[in-house]
Amino acid sequence: MKFNVLVLASIAIAAFAIPAVAHHSFAMFDASKTITLQGNIKEFHWTNPHSWIFLNVADPEGPSKEWAIELGSPSGLVRQGWVPKTLTPGMNVKIVIRPLKDGKPGGQFLAVTLPDGTQLGDPSTSGPRRGGERID
Repeated sequence: MKFNVLVLASIAIAAFAIPAVAHHSFAMFDASKTITLQGNIKEFHWTNPHSWIFLNVADPEGPSKEWAIELGSPSGLVRQGWVPKTLTPGMNVKIVIRPLKDGKPGGQFLAVTLPDGTQLGDPSTSGPRRGGERID
């Protein structure tokens, strides 16, 4: 009987530990920099575990670049006032991000200014947190 309880407890602990290990860190983003992009929404993916914005940004030296911007989960976005149709293809927006360290066109979402001037997110308070405190 003790063996069965021990086996079941071990399985339960392992089942809860696997998702925690699977979640990635924010190390790929440069927490010391923020950049502001202006462009047109190509796609907005309202998905778990992270939502994504694909933004076409004009490049004066050539064709426009597509930026991949990682956001939080849909449940977190809802708490900030988002809905699945907050961003629609073709919408021109201004987005503040932490860029990727490798220089590729992508980053971590901090804030967006919509065409009507509404701002969602706050670059001074967004980002990774532990125990409610910001970690950079």
